[in-house]
Amino acid sequence: MNGKLKKTDEEWKEQLGALGYEVMRRHGTERAFTHDDFPDRPGIYRCAGCGAVLFDGSDKFDAGCGWPSFTRPAGTAPIGESHDNRYGMLRTEVHCTNCDGHLGHVFPDGPNPTGLRYCINGVALDFEPTEKP
Repeated sequence: MNGKLKKTDEEWKEQLGALGYEVMRRHGTERAFTHDDFPDRPGIYRCAGCGAVLFDGSDKFDAGCGWPSFTRPAGTAPIGESHDNRYGMLRTEVHCTNCDGHLGHVFPDGPNPTGLRYCINGVALDFEPTEKP
């Protein structure tokens, strides 16, 4: 993708819906355990804002935190990081660099091999199943 995907607030609201807009455009967070309907089968997770591939299903794990969690982004995923000190704590926010959509946060308490936990709002993701090789 060349350049950032730009849309008006109204276009984002129409595409993402009320909760998706709040999370992805206004840096909100969906309630824990409210978006657990992703199937447990091979697939990829795309950005709900621009369709970019962000995570591979093989890197998804159950962190018990109530949000989809991954050990790492997919190969060349357009994921950027920034500091987030809202709510009196310092966290690392992750966002899609193609559309500037807020995805969630990354924490240093994940399993091997990376030790990271990408804790992502389910409403920011679209699941696309893949066939087994």
